Amino acid sequence: MRDVAAGVLAIFLVIVALRLATSLTRDRRNRKRQLQDVQTRGQIVLAEIPTDDGLTLFTEDSGAFHYGDRSIPKPTIKAARVLINGAPIAASIARGYEGNVLPAEVVEDRPDGLSRDRWDVSIDTGDDTVLVECGAIRERISQDLARRVFGAVKGTIESGDR
Repeated sequence: MRDVAAGVLAIFLVIVALRLATSLTRDRRNRKRQLQDVQTRGQIVLAEIPTDDGLTLFTEDSGAFHYGDRSIPKPTIKAARVLINGAPIAASIARGYEGNVLPAEVVEDRPDGLSRDRWDVSIDTGDDTVLVECGAIRERISQDLARRVFGAVKGTIESGDR
């Protein structure tokens, strides 16, 4: 009886392992296909942001930023803010824009990170505000994602490539 139970458990574990391997292979292929699609459109991947549905890409091309299916034309960008738990800690504002944002500051590199705080980047286009949700992942991952997104948008605002 013990041998039968061990055999059934072994078969069950093999099936679970095969399902995991198949899932990983499928996810790897989907990610590779998604990155190839981005490259064929002439976009550069700035950040791969984990979401409930998998990874959402934040990309850039010569005329716009793209967050998932959403396009943010560079000429419409007026301001960007880094948010921790909804509170702005840094901002970049286009000249002449009178929107409600904080003065520009540098996003500090926190050696220990803020392990459970929610990091987001808010991009104001004048007509709309796009919230790039970078998450609350441990080990400074979300902080790094927010800094990359904010840095790219801030560079566009400050260079006038809008």
